Amino acid sequence: MEALQFLFQGLAIALEPTNIFFAFFGCLIGTLVGVLPGIGPISGVALLIPVTATLTSGLPPEQAATSSIILLAGVYYGAMYGGSTTAILINTPGENSSVCTTLDGYQMAKQGRAGPALAICAIASFVAGVIACIGLVFMAVPLAELALKFSPAGQFSLMILGLCALSSLAGKSQIKAFMMTVFGLILATVGVDPISGVARLTFGFSELYSGIEFLTLAVGMFALGEVFKTILTNDYAKGEAIKVGRVMPTKQDLKDSTVPILRGSLLGFFQGLVPGCGATLSSFMVYTVEKKLSKNRANFGKGAIEGVAAPEAANNGAAGGAMIPLLTLGIPGTGTTAVLMGALIMFNITPGPLLFQDHPQVAWGLIASMIVGNVMLLILNLPLVKVFAKVIETPPKYLIPGIVAISVFGVYAVQVSVFNLLLMIGSGLAAYYLAKNDYPIAPIVLSLILGPMIENNLRRAMNLYNGDYSMFVKDPVSLAFLVIAALWVMVPAVMKLRGKKVVVEEA
Repeated sequence: MEALQFLFQGLAIALEPTNIFFAFFGCLIGTLVGVLPGIGPISGVALLIPVTATLTSGLPPEQAATSSIILLAGVYYGAMYGGSTTAILINTPGENSSVCTTLDGYQMAKQGRAGPALAICAIASFVAGVIACIGLVFMAVPLAELALKFSPAGQFSLMILGLCALSSLAGKSQIKAFMMTVFGLILATVGVDPISGVARLTFGFSELYSGIEFLTLAVGMFALGEVFKTILTNDYAKGEAIKVGRVMPTKQDLKDSTVPILRGSLLGFFQGLVPGCGATLSSFMVYTVEKKLSKNRANFGKGAIEGVAAPEAANNGAAGGAMIPLLTLGIPGTGTTAVLMGALIMFNITPGPLLFQDHPQVAWGLIASMIVGNVMLLILNLPLVKVFAKVIETPPKYLIPGIVAISVFGVYAVQVSVFNLLLMIGSGLAAYYLAKNDYPIAPIVLSLILGPMIENNLRRAMNLYNGDYSMFVKDPVSLAFLVIAALWVMVPAVMKLRGKKVVVEEA
């Protein structure tokens, strides 16, 4: 009952006119981000951070943070909705988690059933989003209260677990992923040490005394990195979109999709709780499960509507589930939630156990806005699916300059620094060449965000235990997290040696 009371308080915040506008704007932009191939939710969220900072500049700090995170979260799950449009119409997933949707969605489109496929995607996304929100409401406070009991050693080990969970499964090479993690931790040490006052890795640049700005690096690596990739590799979406036609699914479509939607939503949600198990992995696993359990398994890959409903429910359920470790433990399990965490920190709000005590307006306003946003997305996607389908035809000559302009003006408006603009461009080029050589980008951003928190908890633990490092294994909670972290690193390595690939997307 207490959780429902908090939810009603959050709904009062989410239904304020300003926050309704931000939720709608975020959902709309997120859908467009999902529809446009190559941008993806990470790039979309990173690109919108400076925009939110500008839009909320005149609001009180707490309200500005609430409205901003509502908008950015709308972009996140809106992109999950929109990614299915290109997957179905031109066989090109708008973002990674829609890859499975192409298998049966495009086949349905070729059979003249693109409309029902898109409608089922919207319905599946809505149901999964609502189920994830319900899970978030009832699991958030108990997890936060449990996390408050962790010692500094336990909190340190929990963050190490978060780093290992994402880094060990990100990209094709575990070694390259951990190299990027270490690189991100090095970047996190740049600036003046808060205890000793010594400048670290600043190389004489006064602009680096305050450290590397998260916004600059995130926009550069994700937004400009994709721009450089598109320009230098001529990586444009190709193919003519199939006509949508009749949108509403038949009664038989709804009957065939009901159980796969519910099953995909629940499985995706619980997989999203686990750091490192992003929406792409969830959609693949749910598709495999559905294919084995379905009575219509012979039709999978040939236009089975269950093959569209289940993975779309899974990727949206996973997106909602990933918000739980972010908000309650301060552990972003995916690249996009890492960017969301960085955005919150920019507004002086640290996700974690104290979030629900110190900033209940932000926490519950965000959770309630996810319910409101899912309703908005359903209303947007069903009647306007033909309009969003037209967005696919946007020429790159208009899209790319727009992204560059928003990146440059946004970062400069927030930082008012030419140095940061140059750093943004440099990080964009670096991201392109790193991605080209299969070095994952998400671990860098995750390490940059968690680095200062890891250092702070390490120092607290050392002061509390008088420099006794053995307390990290004597504390049972800390030991448990370290053991899990070690297993998380070792299991993918062992599976790879046995010839099995384990790859998780950055979104």
